[in-house]
Amino acid sequence: MQRLEHMQHLDKHLVDQLANVARESVRAELREQTRGQRRKAALYAGSGAAALYAGAAVALAVGLALDLVLPGWAAALITAVILTAVALALRTAARPHTPGAAATGGTKAAGSASVPPVPSTPPTVGTDHTRGDG
Repeated sequence: MQRLEHMQHLDKHLVDQLANVARESVRAELREQTRGQRRKAALYAGSGAAALYAGAAVALAVGLALDLVLPGWAAALITAVILTAVALALRTAARPHTPGAAATGGTKAAGSASVPPVPSTPPTVGTDHTRGDG
C-alpha cells in the first residue's frame, strides 16, 4: 500500500512539473509576441502624433496663406470649414457601407444591428400542421 501511495505522489509531482514547464513555455511565447506588438503599437502611436502635427502645420499654412488676401477672421473661418469637410469625408470613408443604408436613408444609429424579417403568420404553439390530419 505504501508503494502505491509513493507512486501516486511521484505521478502528482510529475504532473505538477509538466504543468509548470508548459506554463513557462506559454509565458515565454506570449512575452515574445507581446514584445513585438508593443513595439508596433508604439510606432503607430508615434506615426499618429507626427501626422497630427503635420496636419496642424498644413492647417496653419492654409490659414496664413488665406490671411494674405483676406481678413484674419475670414481666413480662420475658411480654414475651419475646410478642416470640417475633411473630417466629415474621412468619417464617411471609415463607416462600413451597408446595402440597406440607401433604402432607409442611412439613418441607422451607430452600432445598431439590422432587424430580422417579421414572419407573415404568427407561430403556433403545441399544434403540428404539417401532418395534414388536423
